[in-house]
This record gives sequence, structure tokens and C-alpha cells, in this order.
Amino acid sequence: MPSLPRLTDIAAGFRALALAICTIGLLPVALVATIVPAARPAAASTVGPVDISGSAPILVNTPALLPALPIPYTSPHPTACADGSLSCVDTTISNMINRFAPLAAGCAHSAVFSLAYLRTTEEYRRAAAQPGFFADVAYVTTEDTMFAGEYFDAYDAWARGDTAQVPRAWRIAFDAADTSAVSGAGDLLLGMNAHVNRDLPYVLAALGLVTPDGASRKPDHDKVNVFLNQVVEPLLDELAARFDPSTNDLSTPLGISWTALMQILETWRESAWTNAERLVRAQTPQDWAAVANQIEATAATTAATVKATYAYHPPLTSSTSRDSYCAVHHG
Repeated sequence: MPSLPRLTDIAAGFRALALAICTIGLLPVALVATIVPAARPAAASTVGPVDISGSAPILVNTPALLPALPIPYTSPHPTACADGSLSCVDTTISNMINRFAPLAAGCAHSAVFSLAYLRTTEEYRRAAAQPGFFADVAYVTTEDTMFAGEYFDAYDAWARGDTAQVPRAWRIAFDAADTSAVSGAGDLLLGMNAHVNRDLPYVLAALGLVTPDGASRKPDHDKVNVFLNQVVEPLLDELAARFDPSTNDLSTPLGISWTALMQILETWRESAWTNAERLVRAQTPQDWAAVANQIEATAATTAATVKATYAYHPPLTSSTSRDSYCAVHHG
């Protein structure tokens, strides 16, 4: 007689179905988009982090409606910033600025994700300093620091030619940037995919998904969507102003807009939480490896899809106009 499915597996299935129903019709718009060279002037640049205390676009934070599964407490295993001090974020931001500056000056296509990550981290610093924004600021700050470390390690391994140490999703993203294979929107999505779909589940699992008294940390995880929603629109404007005008070409329904980007981010971040749950629930090293293999494969497959969707097709489309524009406007 076959065994009955566990309640946690049934709950996970319902949660995945609910998220799919809520986001269907929004996510595909961005993923099937083709690049249309922009003729309009670029939007004005946004300098520095955005003040999240003011008005912002309406946020449909679907993941916040989806409850966390019952997960046992696991001891955290931080690899950086164990005390959760906000000084860790300041150090991370300085590191990001130092890395971004030469990329921007050389109009490297990898500057797109580098700037996006810098701006969102600056916005996290502002949100974390607001009393009551997060229930456990120290935990989220440790997560923020470890999360950035995943990107730094992957990029540094790629830069020194140690590709064996670079996850597959990151290899696709870095190669596309180095070979000028995709548009600015493609570079942004490739970096987001590798970092959120691939890196984030491991960081969350390493830190644990519940507090010592058993309370879920998912509300803080979902609260991240709030400050991301504040920064996405001006971020796309800045990317368009400095590197590739088509990144924020809202004149076409096939272009990527802040609404589509937020739906992608929300969906991928919810998937990362679900995969972290699966890692934590793994009973044996073999179970853990099976989940990890699925994470790696899914992130790599998504990267390949994004790359194909946003690829340039010489001689019809190429990065020539983008590179010429960046040479004048990158600063």
C-alpha cells in the first residue's frame, strides 16, 4: 500500500499552486520579451539610495499571503557578520562601490547587475535602520552579508579563470556579459536569476528558517519585497540613463517594466524560500544533494532561457548602440 503524502508536502503543493495562480499572466510577459532598440531619451539618473519613507508604487506582495511550512529549528551557521551589525552592510556597500566603479568606467556589461545590487543593498541599509521595519534586523543583516559574499565569490572565481568554482547559472550570466551576448535587461535578469534562484536558498538554509522559539522568519523574508518595490522603478531608470536605454523601454508591451520585474523578483524569492525549506527538511546527505542538484539545474535552465530571450541577433541587433551610448552617459 503506497504511503500517504506528508502534510508538509501537501501544503507546499498548495502554496506553489497559489503563487502560480497569483502571478500567471505577469511573469511570462517579461520572459518572452524581445529587445526593441530604444529611440527615446534615457530617463534621469537616480543617484544614491531611494527614500522608502515616501510614496511608492503599489505592491502586490503575493508571497506574504502564503504561510511558511512547519520547519524545525536548526542552529545557524553564519559564514560572515555573525553579530548582525549594520556595519557589515556598510562594508558590503563599500566593497560593491569599489567593484562597480571600474566596470562602469569601462562600460562592462556586468556593470548592470553590479549597479542593481549596489542600489538594492543601499536601500536595505536604509530600511534596516528604520525601527520596526524588520522583526530581527541582526538576522537579516547576517543574511544580507552572506548573500553578497556568494556573488563576490562567484565573480572573483570567474575573473581569475577558476570556472570550476563558478555555479552554472553564474557562468551563463558572466559569459553573456563578457561576450556582449544580451541586452541590458538580459544582463539584469541573468544576475538576478543566479543570485536569487541559485544562491539564496543555500544562505537561508544555512541561517535557519525559524527562531529558537519556533516562529517562522518568513515575514522578514517577505518584507524585503517592500523595499525592493521602492527601488526597482528608479533603478531601471538609472540603468537606462547610464548603460542601455532599452532596459527601461516602457513604450512597448514587450519591454521590461518595474511591475514585471517585481513579479519576477517576488516569484523567484518565494521559490528560494521553498527550496530552503526543502534543504532544511532533507533527512540525509543524499536527500540534501538531490535538492541541491535541482536548485542548480533549475537556475541554469532559467539562465539559458533568459539568455536566449534577450540575446542580440547580429546583424539585426547588437550591443553597438548600447556601448556607444554608455561611453557618453555611464557617469
